[in-house]
Amino acid sequence: MPAQETRNMTGGRHPLNVKFIPIPETLPEDGQFRQDFPSYTDGLVEASPGGYITTTQVFAENAENIYNLKPRPDDVFVLTFPKSGTTWTQDLVWLLMNNCDFERSKIPLVIRSPFLEMNYYVPKALQEKYERDAIVSKMRLPAFLVDLMYRFNIMDVVRPAVMKIMNLVVGEAVRDLNQLERMKSPRVFKTHLPLYLLHPELLETSKVIYVARNPKDVIVSYFHFHKLMNQHKFTGDLESFADYFMKDRLYSSPYFPHLLDAWTKRHHPNLLFVFYEDLKRDLRGEILKIGRFLGKYPNEHQLNRMVEHLRIDKFANNKSVNFEHYRWLNFMSPDGRFIRKGKTGDWKNHFSPELNARIDDWMKSNLKDTDLSFITELEQQD
Repeated sequence: MPAQETRNMTGGRHPLNVKFIPIPETLPEDGQFRQDFPSYTDGLVEASPGGYITTTQVFAENAENIYNLKPRPDDVFVLTFPKSGTTWTQDLVWLLMNNCDFERSKIPLVIRSPFLEMNYYVPKALQEKYERDAIVSKMRLPAFLVDLMYRFNIMDVVRPAVMKIMNLVVGEAVRDLNQLERMKSPRVFKTHLPLYLLHPELLETSKVIYVARNPKDVIVSYFHFHKLMNQHKFTGDLESFADYFMKDRLYSSPYFPHLLDAWTKRHHPNLLFVFYEDLKRDLRGEILKIGRFLGKYPNEHQLNRMVEHLRIDKFANNKSVNFEHYRWLNFMSPDGRFIRKGKTGDWKNHFSPELNARIDDWMKSNLKDTDLSFITELEQQD
């Protein structure tokens, strides 16, 4: 996992006039933030301007390269704030773009449809830990010997072999930008980056599907995600997590600027704005709507198979999308699941009246000058 890449760009290079600045309160080892997020050994950094929060300086060093990844006319970007139905929509879109090839869809989704920034958002210390675990458990080298390899900078020599071993388990899930540029068309990307950190000609060139979800359900799902994934390893409770969420002190924050930037561009012919709640309420209809946007028209048999394939209870047990193989690399804790319930309105089972009132005030403050509203009463029976 390289910290920085030198790349030859086709066409002119676009400068990214954004700086990434460490957030002071996330740095002290004895501070509350580091107690709540013990994996964040380097704290968080914040984009200026824009406010985007990321967990590692590795992303900052490569942000301009990501910004210059040249889009193609047949590319599709599934863009979301985390835990908004990304994986679900991503698999849906890949099937539409690949003539509903259910046989190929058995290949892990991260290989078929890359996570654009995945190579750049895990802190360097955790990258080394995952490498070390892979070497010790699969190459059967003594731990003390592996530690010496790091100490004397021998890892640069053996890293290609380590990556081959990791790829045997998770496929080419972690790809650098050069590998992404070499992918065959059509490419379907997943990203949690805000639009302003993506190529400036993206909307004039490619299709973008933005998926939004009620922030109350996002908070609950994101809380469980931070408990599950070891690169976050949140140790606090839901109420403190919600405070971090509303104060824009989580990876991929801030929520509302990310969302509202896409909302203001929803009339652009190359951007389709989709609500998670609509996918839950009328999956068949939303498949057809997304298909029309992409110029893809599944027949009745294909449509029926897609609806069955994407049923949440079935989807959660689909090995190609549920990331269970990541447990081998210690990416995830032994407890919990990447795809949980997929319900709308589940926040009602988690928020106290006081917390719900504070979130309501936060939402009202951020939406007061917009025409965006969320479905709040819908609760699906799963």
